[in-house]
Amino acid sequence: MPKKTAASLRADRSSLAHKVGYALSNPARVVPYARRWARDLRLRLAHRDHVDYYRAVMASDAARDPRAAVGSRSEERWLALGQMQFDYLLQHGLRPEHRLLDIGCGNLRAGWRLIDYLDPGGYYGIDISPDILIAAKSVLVERGLQDKLPHLALTRDLTFSFLPEGHFDVVHAHSVFSHSPLEVIDECLAHVERILAPGGFFDFTYDRTEGAEHHVLREDFYYRTRTLVGLARRHGLAARFMEDWEELPHGQSKIRVTAD
Repeated sequence: MPKKTAASLRADRSSLAHKVGYALSNPARVVPYARRWARDLRLRLAHRDHVDYYRAVMASDAARDPRAAVGSRSEERWLALGQMQFDYLLQHGLRPEHRLLDIGCGNLRAGWRLIDYLDPGGYYGIDISPDILIAAKSVLVERGLQDKLPHLALTRDLTFSFLPEGHFDVVHAHSVFSHSPLEVIDECLAHVERILAPGGFFDFTYDRTEGAEHHVLREDFYYRTRTLVGLARRHGLAARFMEDWEELPHGQSKIRVTAD
C-alpha cells in the first residue's frame, strides 16, 4: 500500500479536480470506475438505507470474487492482510483464552487465524452480508476449523443487543468504518462499552484525512482522527491513535477505544 503523505491526507477524493487528475494519471481505471459509479447509483436508488445499500454492494462484489469483495485483489494480498491483523493483535496481548468479537468479519481474512489461535468458542464474527458469511463458512471448512466452534452471525446494526454484557476481551473492526457514515460509527460507539469485558479494548481502522471529511460513492468514507476520538469521548470512552499501526503497509489508520 502507498505510504500516507501530507498530500494524500489532505486530498478530497470526492472533488471534481481530484477525479480529473486521477483519471489523467490512471487512464486504465476510468472505465472500471464508470462501471462502479453506474452500479452504485442503481443500488443507491433502490436502497435508501445505508446498510441495505452496502449489503447490496457486497452481494454484487461477492458474486464476482469474495476475496475482492473484502478488499483483497489476490490470494497473496488476502493472506498478507489477514496475517497483519493477526500479528498486531498478538503483539498487543491477545491470548488463546480471550473472547473476540470481529465486526465485519467478512470471509475470515483475519478470522480463520484468530479462530485457529483462540480456544474453542472464543471467536464471534458478525457481518451485514449473508453472501460474505456464506464465503466465510467455506473458508472455515477449507481450513478444517469446525471443531473450534466459531460463531458467525448476520446483523443489520451495531447495537450488539443480542450479545452478553461484559463478554469480549477484544472487539475488532477492520475496514468497517471506512465504509460507514458517521451515524453507524456513533451507534457502535454508543453500545460497545456494554459488551467489553473489564480491561478489554476495541480497535477499529478508518480512512484518515486531514482535510475536509468526505466520501466517494457512499462506499468509502474519510474522517479526521479528532472527529472519531471526540465521538468516542462523548460516549464516555477513552480513544487513542495507534501510532505503531501506521508503520504497517495497509493504508488505513487505527484507533483503540477503552472504557474511560
